[in-house]
Amino acid sequence: MDNSAFQGPAASEDDGVRNRQLGATLSTSSSADLVSPQKEKANEKTVLLKRKVGLLSGISLIAGTMIGSGIFISPVGVLSSTGSVGLSLVVWAGCGIIAMLGSLSYCELGTMIPRSGGEYAYVMDGLGGVFAYLYAWVSVFVIRPSSMAIICLTFAEYALDPFYDACGPPELTKKCLAVVAILLITAVNCYSVKLATRVQVIFTVAKLLALGVIIVGGIYILIEGQTGDIDTEFKGTISNPSVIALAFYDGLWAYDGWNNLNLVTEEIKDPQKNLPRAIMIAIPLVTFCYIMVNISYFAVMTKSEMLATPAVGILWAERILRGAFIIIPISVAFSTFGAANGTLFSGGRLPYVAAREGHLPSIISMAHVGRLTPLPALVLTALISIVMIIPGDIFTLIDFFSFTAWLFYGLTFLSLIVMRFTKKEAKRPIKVPIVVPIFCLLVSIYLVVAPIVDNPQIELLYAAIFVVAGLIFYVPFVYFKLHPKFFDYITINLQLAMQVSPTYKESDN
Repeated sequence: MDNSAFQGPAASEDDGVRNRQLGATLSTSSSADLVSPQKEKANEKTVLLKRKVGLLSGISLIAGTMIGSGIFISPVGVLSSTGSVGLSLVVWAGCGIIAMLGSLSYCELGTMIPRSGGEYAYVMDGLGGVFAYLYAWVSVFVIRPSSMAIICLTFAEYALDPFYDACGPPELTKKCLAVVAILLITAVNCYSVKLATRVQVIFTVAKLLALGVIIVGGIYILIEGQTGDIDTEFKGTISNPSVIALAFYDGLWAYDGWNNLNLVTEEIKDPQKNLPRAIMIAIPLVTFCYIMVNISYFAVMTKSEMLATPAVGILWAERILRGAFIIIPISVAFSTFGAANGTLFSGGRLPYVAAREGHLPSIISMAHVGRLTPLPALVLTALISIVMIIPGDIFTLIDFFSFTAWLFYGLTFLSLIVMRFTKKEAKRPIKVPIVVPIFCLLVSIYLVVAPIVDNPQIELLYAAIFVVAGLIFYVPFVYFKLHPKFFDYITINLQLAMQVSPTYKESDN
C-alpha cells in the first residue's frame, strides 16, 4: 500500500528551495537530541531521534506515568464497584498482575519489533495497516488526550483544594488551572528533551516520597492496633460481573502507563536489555505501593467516608498528619504533574510515528530544527487535551478511555498471537509462553464486552462509532491516495512557521 497520501510536498521549485534552506538550518544547528545518520543523502541531511533513555530514565517513565492521579481518585471507584474491602484489595492486586502479564507480552513485541509507536507498530506488523490506522486515529484523538485531561484536572483539584472550604474549588477555576498545566508541560517538552526527562525523574521521586508517607503512616496506625474497616474483609461484596469489570476499569486506570516505554523504543539505549529490565522493576514496585497505600486508606477511613470524598488522599492526610496535612495535596499535585509530563512525552511520539508512516499529515512527523523536539506532534496532543477538559467529569472520561484503550490492547495481544504463526522465523530475544497473550486477550475482551452486555451506555456507543469513523479519512486519503494540492501549501507554511524539518526513520536492523 502506498502511504504517500498525507506526505508533505516538494511541489514547486520555490517550495524546494525553501525546504532546502530549512534543511540547511538544521544541518548547522547543534544536535543534542537528534543526530545525522548519514553525511548526505540526496543532497539533504537526514536526522533521527537519539537514544537517550537508559534504564533509570526508563523506570522513571513507566513508574512516573503510572503513579499519577489514579491512586488518589480510583480507590473510590474501585470500592464502589466491589462493595467490600477484601474484594477491593483483590482487584488492586489483580490489576497489577494483568499489567505485569501485559507488559511481558509487550517485552516480546518490543524486542522483536524495535520501533517506537507501541501498539501502533505491533498492530501494523501483525494485523495490517487498517487496524494500525484505526488505533492511531483513536489514540491520537481520544486515548492520549483524555488521559492527559484527566490527570491535569486531578492536578488542579489537589492544587486548589487547600485554598477552598469543604465545597472545593469552582469547576471553572479547576478547568482553567488544568489548561495552564497542559500549556506549561507542552512548553517544557517542546523546549528540550533533556529538560522533559529531568522533570520526569524529579517528579517521580516526589510521588514515591508521597506514597511512602502514606504507607508509613498506615503501618504506624496498624501497629497502634487501629484496623479501621480492614476487619470487615469481604462483607458487602458485589457479585455482578459487569460491575466488577467497571472496578477493573478504575483500577487499571491507576496502572495505565505500564506500556509507555514501548512508545519510545527507538530512543532507548540497548532496548533488548533495558526495555524488559525497566518493566520488570517498575511494575512490581508500583503494584506493591498501590496495595500498601490502599491498606493504609482502609486503616484510617471507613468505606462510607471514602465513598463520600472525591479526594481520598487529602482526607487521609487530615486524619494522620493533621496540621501538616498540606504536604499530601502538594505531593499529589507534584505527582499528577509528573504523570502528565510522562503522558505527553510518550504520547507525543505516537502521532509522530503514525505521520512518519503516512497515516497522519507529514507535518506531524517533523522535528524543530533548533530545539530538536517533535513539536507539531506535542502541540497537536496538547490542543486536543484542552478540548477534552470541557466535559470535566473525571469518571465518565475514565470509563470512555478504558473502553477504547482495552479494545486496542486486545488487538495488540492478538497481533502477538498471530505473529507466532506468520513470523515464526523472526528474532525474539524474549519469548513468553503463548498462554500469556491469550490470557491478556481474554481479559481485554471481558473488559470491553461485559459492561456493554449488562448495562449498555450511550458513551460506549459513541466510542464504537468514533472508532469506525476513522475509515472516513482512511479510505480517501490512505487507500485511494487522495492528495489535494492545498495540503502542500498548508504543510510548507506550517513547516516554515514552526521551524520544523522531516526526520529519518532508523531501520529495524
